[in-house]
Amino acid sequence: MLFTYNNSVAQQLVIDVQEQDSISIWQLAKHDFKYTLKGVGHSFTRPLHWKSKDFEKLGLFVAGTAALSLADEPIRDFALNNKDDFPTPLRDFGWYFGSPQNYFMANAGLYAFGIFTKNEKVRKTSVLIISSSITTGLIQTVSKAAIGRARPGSGYDNYTFKPFSGEAAFRSFPSGHTILSVTMAHSIAKQFKNPWVKAGIYTVGAIPPISRIIDDAHWVTDIAFSAIVSIVVVDSIDKFLNDENAYNTPKREKQISWNIKFSTNQIGLVGTF
Repeated sequence: MLFTYNNSVAQQLVIDVQEQDSISIWQLAKHDFKYTLKGVGHSFTRPLHWKSKDFEKLGLFVAGTAALSLADEPIRDFALNNKDDFPTPLRDFGWYFGSPQNYFMANAGLYAFGIFTKNEKVRKTSVLIISSSITTGLIQTVSKAAIGRARPGSGYDNYTFKPFSGEAAFRSFPSGHTILSVTMAHSIAKQFKNPWVKAGIYTVGAIPPISRIIDDAHWVTDIAFSAIVSIVVVDSIDKFLNDENAYNTPKREKQISWNIKFSTNQIGLVGTF
């Protein structure tokens, strides 16, 4: 009886593989494109379903960012004083990895591997990255112009704003490099259980944000705001893809619960394991 059961399971696995192989790359691409668009739509419409606690979190987020701005100048001074001690290769990596053209080329390569090998986990990861990147990219593009915050190296302080000026010196908030690097790092890290692998991925993802502070291109509040927005968007779209059963990937229990903390001695995003 046990032999019969195992044999039937093996036969089912063969059938599943054959069905997967019979799906054309074009069909897979259409499926991925559909869920990329649905993921972006989901993320932008989530505020319509927010409850009071969600608006409270948003208020804490804004208040925490404002409070953290008190550390902008001290952290900038510290970064400039220690700039020569920060390895040049890491600064270069931070710039190139966070640049849109290199970022999207890397994801295009990831997606190409996933679709040509018909690897659902890789395809889902790539769809999560691109849909989250489109969402966060639109948020940062609109915010940069509408807020018009002065960059630290422009000669103005961190409380100088010139909305819709169109000048490069007033496009500091939020940080595009941070949004892209954290979006990719968080999307990939979510696919692994091993905490050491996760830590390694997040460490690589943290290089562009840190390098932008070292290069005097952003304030620390630009970085913090961008990182939190990226994490929230990735988590939202990832949950949507799982709820929709868009991909036949293993469902795992949530391993980290993210919460915004703001008190007299604590500001930031706290992950509870």
